[in-house]
Amino acid sequence: MTTPYQLYYWPGLQGRGEFVRLALEEAGVPYEDVARRKKGMPVLQASLDFAHSEHPSFAPPVLRAGELLIGQTANILLFLGTRHGLAPRAEAGRLWANQLQLTIADIVNEVHDTHHPLSTNLYYEDQKKAAKVRSKDFIAERIPKFLGYFEQVLANNPGRGAFAVGARLSYVDLSLFQLMAGLRYAFPNAMARQEHAWPRLAALHDAVAARPNIAAYLRSKRRIPFNEDGIFRHYPKLDK
Repeated sequence: MTTPYQLYYWPGLQGRGEFVRLALEEAGVPYEDVARRKKGMPVLQASLDFAHSEHPSFAPPVLRAGELLIGQTANILLFLGTRHGLAPRAEAGRLWANQLQLTIADIVNEVHDTHHPLSTNLYYEDQKKAAKVRSKDFIAERIPKFLGYFEQVLANNPGRGAFAVGARLSYVDLSLFQLMAGLRYAFPNAMARQEHAWPRLAALHDAVAARPNIAAYLRSKRRIPFNEDGIFRHYPKLDK
């Protein structure tokens, strides 16, 4: 592509947009993080407005690729993966990758709900007691269930290197890297206790982080640090 992709996502946050950024960075294709530029927010808002788009998205992330305006993280990654060699060529493989990405979306939603268990319209400070209960269950039950599943996915792909889908890196591997990084940030104590049970996921995280394009991205200012405004938030009282 000669024209950069345009990514519409909230400025100052990794959030769900980070899964898309990782794919764009690994593919080495030009893109513009629109809302981080001056006067970029009105452009982001227009992508969500029926008055400006025939197919507006409900919420970011949104990717503009020429005339296409694509919403939903998994949908964007399916598009980018197919176009840039980050998804299997066969239909069955592409569907499997999309299925895994949707499962990653499920746990990401549950991570968000650890600090906003009652309402997204309330601040964390307004629901601390419920957040503590939700986080305790998430750490004890949901992290092992999800990460155990993904560990088995890796184990069931023998002879294919260390990848989740097929014989080469896919956007699913990039997203699993982000999931592991986010969980380590949000729940460092819990992950330190449990992570030994998922050695393949830990190895995948390290392998993705060492890839040249990803390593350069992680060192750059384009990589927004984890913070307490995003999905993965570290509140010590929730990390028990």
